[in-house]
Amino acid sequence: MSKYKVVIVGSGGVGKSAITMQFIQSKFVEDYDPTVEDSYRKQIVVENEKCLLDIADTAGQEEFGPLRSVYLRAGEGFVMVFSIVEKNTFEEIKMLKDQIVRIKDVESIHDIPLILVGNKSDLEDKREVTQQQMKELADSWDCPFFETSAKNNSNIDECFQQIVKQIKKVREKLGLNKPVKKTRCTIL
Repeated sequence: MSKYKVVIVGSGGVGKSAITMQFIQSKFVEDYDPTVEDSYRKQIVVENEKCLLDIADTAGQEEFGPLRSVYLRAGEGFVMVFSIVEKNTFEEIKMLKDQIVRIKDVESIHDIPLILVGNKSDLEDKREVTQQQMKELADSWDCPFFETSAKNNSNIDECFQQIVKQIKKVREKLGLNKPVKKTRCTIL
């Protein structure tokens, strides 16, 4: 079974924990309780392969920035969450992407598996970020995007399925999916 290290990032209050809890426990957490850092595991099947997801739900508050850096360094794939009803969280996600690129020390954003997630689609009447703006940003990052509602369990499973596919794609591109040859070693 393959393991995938997924990190959920975004500003405080965008619904990172709500998305994670909906995926892990199939329940919506109504009250906002700022996360420091939480880790979860869940087994899923993606493209007929059993996959074990190690999910890090990171803090959105700036005071936990150094701790977030540890998770970003260890992460393989990133679920970049903002709230469609708060334009500033959409702008902040761009800075988080730059931080990930810097920490991962890669040549291109294309070497980092990520998806863009606009949460709180159940609050359509309060929308501040258009689907067109999301599409343009996702196109510039060459990544998939989703609108989700943790409250209504809309597109939650699809996000996690897609981040695994993105990780697989980058692993393949970088030659990290090849089976390891077993060798014999004799100690004299």
